[in-house]
Amino acid sequence: MIGIGIVGYGYWGPNLARNFSVLPACRVAAICEIQPDRQALAARQHPGARITSDYEDLLKAQDIQAIVVATPVSSHHALTKAALLAGKDVLVEKPLAATVAHAEELVRLAAARNCILAVDHTFLFTGAVRKIKTIVDEGLLGDLLYFDSVRINLGLFQNDVNVISDLAPHDLSILMHLIGKEPASVRAMGAQHGPERIESLAYLHLEYDNNFLAHFHFSWLAPVKIRNTILAGTNKMLVYNDLEPTEKVKIYDKGITISADAKSANKLKVDYRTGDILAPKLVHREALSVEAEHFLDCVRQRNAPLASGLDGLKVVRILEAAQQSLGAGGKRITMGPT
Repeated sequence: MIGIGIVGYGYWGPNLARNFSVLPACRVAAICEIQPDRQALAARQHPGARITSDYEDLLKAQDIQAIVVATPVSSHHALTKAALLAGKDVLVEKPLAATVAHAEELVRLAAARNCILAVDHTFLFTGAVRKIKTIVDEGLLGDLLYFDSVRINLGLFQNDVNVISDLAPHDLSILMHLIGKEPASVRAMGAQHGPERIESLAYLHLEYDNNFLAHFHFSWLAPVKIRNTILAGTNKMLVYNDLEPTEKVKIYDKGITISADAKSANKLKVDYRTGDILAPKLVHREALSVEAEHFLDCVRQRNAPLASGLDGLKVVRILEAAQQSLGAGGKRITMGPT
């Protein structure tokens, strides 16, 4: 029986606790929360768990093998570091840390302590992204050309991070999971339209050494909610609409063929191909449940998580480069390997 300790019972903590509490050979042993009203809610929803406001209670508990961190990003480093020093495995909400230096320290510490460090990149565990990963790995799309993503809505405005730090970890984790490569450069531009002096609208642009491009549009100030991604290849193109209730993924047999123009030796001919549209069958299960089960398997078998601390570090490196680019008016920031 694996004992889980959860720190933070605000927005995301209850979802994590609910999923861990129903998995076999696992129990939510304790929940740490400082707000009295959230403590009361945790006690009602998980009467078998100890409720405390002292994080040390979780770190010292012999019946807790893993800590789940579901607090604001500014506290991720300190809470995760303390858990690793106590010998606990950790699942931390995205992003891993607020800075590259903090993320690097956590990755090194987890390795030194032989602890599991996983990052809550939930979208990697959705049926849609798992299917897209299979499609990419099988080469169905051909050579990948570009990744174009839009994640916009009216709200929710944050007061501690900008729209890139808030929303980009979702799409960056998906992109890096699918292609397995880090960008050569990062550029970002944004505008501040909210109550705080932070960007509420932003565009993020990644360039890769093989001419692959990734472009992202993030906004808290849009009249409609859109969660749409295009992944184009030389053979076929894929559209992922996360708001579509059933057919979230569609594969389009569309593309171009470039050949020499028989009428002119100095021109190239472009032929356009339009074929069928395929909506593959997806596994419909709550992604957080799949992720919680996966994390427990990693704890038991000491396997590397699908979204490891190193993967979380790679996302934080892009986020930090994006902040540098924003501060420099959209300047291209060159990236080296992690």
